[in-house]
Amino acid sequence: MVVSPTEVAEAAKRLEGVIRPTPAAASAVLSRLLGRPVLVKPEHFQRTGSFKIRGAYNRVAVLADGGRHTEVVAASAGNHAQGVALAASLCGLPSRVFMPVGASLPKVEATRSYGAVVELCGSSVDDAIEAARGYVAGHPSAFYVPPFDDPLVIAGQATIGLELAAEVPEAETVVVPCGGGGLMGGVAAGLRSAGSGARVVGVQAAGAPPMVAALAQGRPVDVGPVETMADGIALRSVSELTLEHARQLVDEVVTVNEEEISRAVLLLLERCKWVVEPAGAVGLSALLAGQVAGTGPVVIVVSGGNVDPLLLMRLIEHGLTAAGRYFMVRVVLADKPGSLASLTAALGELGLNLLTVEHRRSGAPIGVSEVEVVITLETRDPAHRDRIVPALQERGFRAEAYR
Repeated sequence: MVVSPTEVAEAAKRLEGVIRPTPAAASAVLSRLLGRPVLVKPEHFQRTGSFKIRGAYNRVAVLADGGRHTEVVAASAGNHAQGVALAASLCGLPSRVFMPVGASLPKVEATRSYGAVVELCGSSVDDAIEAARGYVAGHPSAFYVPPFDDPLVIAGQATIGLELAAEVPEAETVVVPCGGGGLMGGVAAGLRSAGSGARVVGVQAAGAPPMVAALAQGRPVDVGPVETMADGIALRSVSELTLEHARQLVDEVVTVNEEEISRAVLLLLERCKWVVEPAGAVGLSALLAGQVAGTGPVVIVVSGGNVDPLLLMRLIEHGLTAAGRYFMVRVVLADKPGSLASLTAALGELGLNLLTVEHRRSGAPIGVSEVEVVITLETRDPAHRDRIVPALQERGFRAEAYR
């Protein structure tokens, strides 16, 4: 069931001149931070903004050569939709993509711009998949391209591993995002086909761990409702095909939580000047969280950069909080002129930037002649944050961290 070196080589041949080169490069910033050589495979610079064009084009190109099907169908909330739409356009086939009603508007418009007819239906990707399969059942000339459960799709993703074996032959470990397992299994297959012995570590969001569950139980299982900001890997189950790739080729699959993901997104934005979607940043999350063993060269596959600007704003705020850069404090003051001024003066002495102030006289457990103030502060780092409450208390303020 595992894709063969021949299939990987054939996929690489089909993708020549189609995909954009994304050579792995060393990151001095991440290497210093993590204390080991860190290299990044920047697939967020790939056409359509993610790795998905690789597998989609490999599948659609074979489909087009067969001549039996005249329409390509997919279901996705984002990256797979764009990859299939572009692949179909390049192969001269029309495409129809089913997306949830709540899909990000930029992703919907991008999919349309690549030539697809977009059908908005249902409230989840599962609803979109059901609609897509229903459409294909009623249209014999249409072919459904799955996001990961297809050997040709996996072989296309495997070209990343093939490239890494040539670009970073010294790699000790390769860290790969994992949702349904097509990318992770493909990268591992590509590395193995090139003779690389690098360890392959997959990373899932703790709120969506279907591969971890499948490996533990020995079969694909539905992990139920998933909840994670990393929507690109937010799947409920994997397939037998991707599970077999994980069993045979992958060394370990770990999970990261939401704070770890947002911290990685923020770090890539601040220090590397890269806009990376949460799913694309989980490899770095795992390294920062100490989930990847070893001291030798490690490669992070950054799988995509398609993030809604509104979500990015929320991610930045979440990441700043997770990194100890935002902090909320509750202070009880005497309800008289000058009290708030004395508090802001103290905050200035402590080198704190005041972002928001909420002033409450009612609905709070305070005395008749008191007022509650909830403030949001910008700090330099966690150590600076941890000094705030003790420093205010030393100055006579009734202060505590706001929960």
